[in-house]
Amino acid sequence: MKYLISIIITLILVILLLFNTKSKAFEFSSSSLVDVPYKFLNSSEKKEVDCLIDNIYYEALSEPRDGQIAVALVTLNRVKSNVFEKNVCGVVHQRTKNASGNTVCQFSWLCEGKKSLTQNQKEAYNNIREVALYVYFNHSVIYDLTYGAIYYHADYVSPGWNNLKKTTKIGRHIFYTDPKVIALYGGKT
Repeated sequence: MKYLISIIITLILVILLLFNTKSKAFEFSSSSLVDVPYKFLNSSEKKEVDCLIDNIYYEALSEPRDGQIAVALVTLNRVKSNVFEKNVCGVVHQRTKNASGNTVCQFSWLCEGKKSLTQNQKEAYNNIREVALYVYFNHSVIYDLTYGAIYYHADYVSPGWNNLKKTTKIGRHIFYTDPKVIALYGGKT
């Protein structure tokens, strides 16, 4: 009788353990994500997230949420690439020379003279900020739906990028990798 009670208790514990393990397995992807409220960021993190918010807002406000996430991922993929600037604000504000020798912005909204986003449109701002925080703090553990893209353009533009590899289309944006650049950071996406 003593052994029977021990066996029953052991079985109950095993069943509870299996049940808890199973339920945690369903939460695996979300449990590994970090959720950091904006108010808890230090000043340098706020600056970086604000630059990401601006970029998502002006590049992808009318895009579906996946499109907004994709634009944020491209920005962070550039930071990882060792070819662009080393931080989000540097990547967003980076300028280069085009084939004609003119200085151009990496993201067109900067050259078009748009100012940093204000909180006039509270709902849009809050949605974009949520995307920016999500990607900024989780880019190394979330699925990169751009497949490592470091470039993109709207589908109504034809930049003639012959040396790049198209990875996907999300919303109105077409995403590309540069095989030479991916090799610099091990192709991790």
